[in-house]
Amino acid sequence: MNPHLQLLRDYESRNVTHIAEDGSWPIVWERAKGVHVWDTDGKKYLDLTAAFAVAATGHANPRVTRAAQAQLAKLPHAMGDVHPHPLKGQLARELSKLTFERWKLGRGKTIFCNSGFEAVEAALKTALLATGKKDIIAFEGAYHGLGYGALAATHRKHFRKPFTKQLGKFGHFASFPTNVDELAVTKKQLKALFKKHPIGAVLVEPIQGRAGIRVPPPEFLRVLRALCDQQNALLICDEIYTGFGRTGEWFACEHSSIFPDLICLGKALTNGFPLSACVGRATVMDHAWPESTGEAIHTSTFLGHPVGCAMALAQLRELKEKKLITQTSRIGKKLERLCEKFPIPARGLLAKGCWPDWLSMNPKAREYSPW
Repeated sequence: MNPHLQLLRDYESRNVTHIAEDGSWPIVWERAKGVHVWDTDGKKYLDLTAAFAVAATGHANPRVTRAAQAQLAKLPHAMGDVHPHPLKGQLARELSKLTFERWKLGRGKTIFCNSGFEAVEAALKTALLATGKKDIIAFEGAYHGLGYGALAATHRKHFRKPFTKQLGKFGHFASFPTNVDELAVTKKQLKALFKKHPIGAVLVEPIQGRAGIRVPPPEFLRVLRALCDQQNALLICDEIYTGFGRTGEWFACEHSSIFPDLICLGKALTNGFPLSACVGRATVMDHAWPESTGEAIHTSTFLGHPVGCAMALAQLRELKEKKLITQTSRIGKKLERLCEKFPIPARGLLAKGCWPDWLSMNPKAREYSPW
């Protein structure tokens, strides 16, 4: 067995990394560059997953890497919510411009976090403070992370069942539609949930990722937006997986021309550093959160980490200057046409066929595969 896998077997919690008895799984990454990964034996792989949708501008992108190295040498850590560094405000401004200002909805304001689930939980807290209503609606198949707040909105029993005794009971689930007929059923369920519970927010992935790349009809987000407006609830889009161009638009919600009150971002934001963000309409954020009097009520030690902010700013410049969103849209249309042959759900470069195990399980697909 690979000695690195043996170390994990000996010292890491056994629930984390699945290690095959014969040592054939998983590969141990040694380095990565662009779309390729090399394991500790020097074998080269093509990474069709962008490392969980993180490496949007390629592994070890030179511009992002240089930004990280320079910031690490200059200021590797600041003091979260107490003593800031210049890049935190600069990144918050860029995220505002990229979201609510570009959508012509005014200014956006950001709560920086570390992992994706923390951004979701910041959004859930915002919704409670803004509306005064504790319950939320999420969807069957949803994956919003594994913190106890986010887990209440994560549907899959594999993650939820062991911890149900400790979970809050504020999450309710409706079916996630993949066609217009299913949408009619979902709409009835949503109306019933709004009538029965004090719903303060609807939390949705515009395209479900971990559930198997489930693409809803365009009308889905329009239905959610209308219901939230009618019921004085907030619409939260979890774009941690779909954000920053993966689907051919900056954000997947833009395919429906519907915009949320709060958007959760992560993964491709930095191209490889644990930094996430909950960005909300300024009017919502300012109504929800009191002005700090010296101690924030939602914070963390590494909030708005300077290295992560430097990488994110470089990442956004790379995406814009190289017009990578346009390229994703152009190439994605070819992938979508390819996937229609099977049929396989796809939007931009987000497709079930992007996973290596899908190609291995579908021999016919290899005849058409551009990879």
